[in-house]
Amino acid sequence: MNSLVLLIIGIAVLVCGYIFYGGWLCKQWGVGETDEETPAHTMEDGVDYVPAKAPVLMGHHFSSIAGAGPITGPINAAAFGWLPVTLWVLIGGIFFGGVHDFGALFASVRHKGQSIGEIIATTMGRRAKRLFLIFAYLTLVLVVAAFASIVAGTFAATVDETTGLIDKAASASAASVAMISLMFIVVAILFGFLVYRRGASMGVCTIVGILAICVCMGVGMNFHPIYLTNSTWMIIIGIYIAIASVAPVWILLQPRDYLSSFLLYAMLAVALVGVIGAHPSMDAMPMFGGFNVNGSYLFPVLFTTVACGAISGFHSLVSSGTTSKQLDKETDAKPIAYGGMLLECVLAILTLCAVAYSYKVNGGTLDGLGAVGIFAGGISKMVATIPGLAGAEGILYKLLSLAYSAFCLTSLDTATRLARFMFQELWVDEGEEPTGYKKVLSNTYVATIISVVLGVGLGMTGYAKIWGLFGAANQLLAGLGLLAVATWLGNIGKNNKMFLFPMGFMLVVTICSLLLTIKTQFGLITAGGADWGPYAQVIIACLLVVLAVILAIEGIQTLTKQAKAKA
Repeated sequence: MNSLVLLIIGIAVLVCGYIFYGGWLCKQWGVGETDEETPAHTMEDGVDYVPAKAPVLMGHHFSSIAGAGPITGPINAAAFGWLPVTLWVLIGGIFFGGVHDFGALFASVRHKGQSIGEIIATTMGRRAKRLFLIFAYLTLVLVVAAFASIVAGTFAATVDETTGLIDKAASASAASVAMISLMFIVVAILFGFLVYRRGASMGVCTIVGILAICVCMGVGMNFHPIYLTNSTWMIIIGIYIAIASVAPVWILLQPRDYLSSFLLYAMLAVALVGVIGAHPSMDAMPMFGGFNVNGSYLFPVLFTTVACGAISGFHSLVSSGTTSKQLDKETDAKPIAYGGMLLECVLAILTLCAVAYSYKVNGGTLDGLGAVGIFAGGISKMVATIPGLAGAEGILYKLLSLAYSAFCLTSLDTATRLARFMFQELWVDEGEEPTGYKKVLSNTYVATIISVVLGVGLGMTGYAKIWGLFGAANQLLAGLGLLAVATWLGNIGKNNKMFLFPMGFMLVVTICSLLLTIKTQFGLITAGGADWGPYAQVIIACLLVVLAVILAIEGIQTLTKQAKAKA
């Protein structure tokens, strides 16, 4: 199979899915059928509830849900072959992920911009709400830990093992990315101030902002005096995300994510040019790697590994956490949520093309390359094969690496803000005025500090020991998100049948994955010599299975009652 043919087929299928299936969903749910204003207008507070124009909100939403997921997921799943990964990306994106993201955003907009947890409370009760919020919060803490560690690792200087001193020559690339990222934050703040407080033209500021990003890249590549260790960067990142998660969205989150989206669009454009220009064969990687690859089974591993490229529970938290509070018009929900998910699918397919080319140029192995090396290396090398563009490889590699880092940073402070929302909602029920310890714990700053300390602290200690559970935990979130929206739609008398199979499938995938994890980690424990990691994974996995079963039973009971009431 030629990679260009694969890409064309994939894009054609996704466009058809957006037009026909996405349009059908709008009709079934009644999207835009009322003239009521969205919560961004009715509850505008200048901090979290701030209406944003569709292109700006698309930038925030897409940058937040993308992160590193649609790149690392297909890379890690590539061992099963490009065909099963592509099929899952296309089927999952259109019928699972798109429905999940769109449904979560729509339900939240119709419910005062509140989270999936509050939506669950209206249909399944307060106990179900608290179980979901505890689980979602702990998952977000793990996300903060992982992404903070990834960003700090991208920025951190290399320390010479012999002398214990920083090796500036070996750290130049990391220092360059750090410098560009810091300048980029300043540009975003200026953009937000000019657009939202001085009424400057969005179009003019966008052009100036893009040019400023180019200047930042030029300066950062040639002037990067900041060389700090990993632990120092972790502390700095912790302070940054604490401030970013409580700052008004117009001053940093909206403009930074909007401008970041142009890096993503540039990355997509470069990748498209590379695939079109080089159009390499996919034969360097297996079409189908088998049902069992090195002890990993295609079911359920494929469906927990691809994640963001097909469906991800984190997306429902973004849709119902930050995006719903900024949606200007209800009709913007389809292009932002459903369209954003399908655009991620395009990125996942482009990543597969990069994986195939990396296999080819690296002698059939990807050992030691890492996600950035595989994606950025594969794409930049493809572009370099085009006549006249051979000299662009180094610059493009840095651009793609910067984009990857920018998405991780975007997802990081979005996850921190979401964790703050979840922690606050955990202590206060809708309509309740908190008192005593509940008032303290639901305070914006207290919730933020606790979330940041837990996330960064875990990132600096041992998050990697339990990171293996994230894939299953994330897909459990997806299954519960589908369940929540299905029960809510049933509650208001709308068609929810498109949620039932995806919901059941993701819950089965999750439980099977967790049971396999328990078996594997228990084997490590019984073999002797295990540290705390396997013990923690077994305990957490067992708790997640119980959680999945409890919420699934309550959800099924709710859906059954709704069906009987209709009969």
